[in-house]
Amino acid sequence: MIPAAFEYFAPTTVDEALGLLREHADAKVLAGGQSLMPALRLRLAAPETIVDIGKIDDLRGVRDDGDALVIGAMTPHSTVQTDPLVAEHAQLISLATATVGDPQIRHRGTFGGSLAHADPAADLPVVAVALDASFVIAGAGGRRTVPAADFFEGIFSTALGDDELLVEVRVPKYTGWGAHYEKFSRVAQAWSIVSVGAAVRVDGGAIAEARVGLGNMGPTPVRATAVEAALVGQPATADAVREAAARAADGTSPVTDLNGDADYRRHLATVLTRRAVLAAAGTA
Repeated sequence: MIPAAFEYFAPTTVDEALGLLREHADAKVLAGGQSLMPALRLRLAAPETIVDIGKIDDLRGVRDDGDALVIGAMTPHSTVQTDPLVAEHAQLISLATATVGDPQIRHRGTFGGSLAHADPAADLPVVAVALDASFVIAGAGGRRTVPAADFFEGIFSTALGDDELLVEVRVPKYTGWGAHYEKFSRVAQAWSIVSVGAAVRVDGGAIAEARVGLGNMGPTPVRATAVEAALVGQPATADAVREAAARAADGTSPVTDLNGDADYRRHLATVLTRRAVLAAAGTA
């Protein structure tokens, strides 16, 4: 199908982009376009204005900022996947990004675009919540920072205002932690039925700290806090991890759809959490 007609703007600065968003209340932001372009072609979205932020170079790149990494919103997935700083300090993000779509998607799609899209089955929201990332949002009143736990508000819904722009993501450093990302899909490159991201710090054979996030177990990514609490202080053994992983579905609200019912997803969450935590503990 052919998209509906729209006005097109390609600002080169954040301030210019924000001005356009304030001027055009119906505008859609185009980042990598891997979600928006199919919606336009199918006329699932028909905005009168497109603001393409692909020419804003300040929104690209990864940098070290002391106790955190800063990832620009327009940084391509492929860059995040191979960046040495991300691999050293936030390995879980590298692993999850490697599973996004296919090579073409990873070269065109962007880190911030995927997060702002807020698909509950997407890979990056899961690890952002698990790692306590925070989102820097620019608007008319300046910049504000929103924790990942508060950024995702529902299916395709975030804390971003219509006249605001996600400019960067701050991720605390998890240097020396083991990490692993698991997801279950019906076919390769499909959206996950359930996904799990785990980061674990092992000290003296015992799990000292753990971060576990679940994807597609509700309208937003879920932090498996019951699993994390059950893991701390336990030996990094199959039996101990299996017992903790049994709590993975606590507090979740998975849907029933053509890919599986809610009970099936709860079972998957338990299995994938066990696998992810054991693998993460083995690499710590």
